[in-house]
Amino acid sequence: MFSKILGDVPSDVESARADMIALVLRLSLGSVFVIGGWWKLSRALSPDHADALVSRYMAADGYINTFFQQYLFSGGIADFLTPLGFLILLSAFELVSGLALMAGFFVRALSFFYAFLMWSFVVALPVVTATGYPADTASHFSPALLVQIRDVGLSGMFLVLFHLGSGASSLDRRIFDRGWAQPQTDWDNYGLLLRLSVAVVFLVGGFFAGYGHIKSFVPMPVLLILVGLFLASGHLVRVAALSAFLIVAWYCFGKISFDATLWNNLNAIKRELAYLGATAVLVAVGGGKAFRPGTLLSAPHAALLGRKEAA
Repeated sequence: MFSKILGDVPSDVESARADMIALVLRLSLGSVFVIGGWWKLSRALSPDHADALVSRYMAADGYINTFFQQYLFSGGIADFLTPLGFLILLSAFELVSGLALMAGFFVRALSFFYAFLMWSFVVALPVVTATGYPADTASHFSPALLVQIRDVGLSGMFLVLFHLGSGASSLDRRIFDRGWAQPQTDWDNYGLLLRLSVAVVFLVGGFFAGYGHIKSFVPMPVLLILVGLFLASGHLVRVAALSAFLIVAWYCFGKISFDATLWNNLNAIKRELAYLGATAVLVAVGGGKAFRPGTLLSAPHAALLGRKEAA
């Protein structure tokens, strides 16, 4: 086991392995939206929970800032779209698209769409970062990019999935004969993207631990920073990824409450399921060799400027 974890890092992966990577990513990413979509939709359609759901999203410390509330729910569009209607449409789309991802249906199109949609959760978050506001103001006091850093990481994972294709056991292949992986996938570049997508979450959680709404999986900032640095560096990625997997798994275990329903428990850890999948991939395959400090020092021109034209 340890020889595999510390073994050679492949620069390319064959199609069969790329298919398995895509399968793991699409199942873990799809589960995020199946869980979140069903959780929101069940409440949006419930007379007992709908008002509380709308209040949660529209609050000063919720998820939709004043700019987007005015854009979406005032003016001409407000005649057709209410906050509750918006949440019903959003949650229904998340549920259906999440199921489609898990089944391997329109994987590349959904991956491309979600890779950019995840950033909308960053720009829509209400934050207060100007000086002079009282500490008891109900809002997010950390920059939106840091608060929503997990969604930024998910965006990177979707870009990796977009490149790999639909993966094994997908409906895209069975119905359309599409979504096949390349015979050889350049894992240096996409391993870099995947490891950075995980690394940024640990680096932000470590460097900004204790600040408002910053996600730190464990109360050990130095450990989070070390894991993030090793993942970002490309060295000992399998060891760092295994550590990250165990940290996230421990966090998920700690979030489980026997007093809560199954869906409430799953909703509390839905994003972490994607990070468990991504770190499992990095343990199995590594993070490629691109932009590693050793490469930057030994061959800086190739690392920074790319390869020369073949003779």
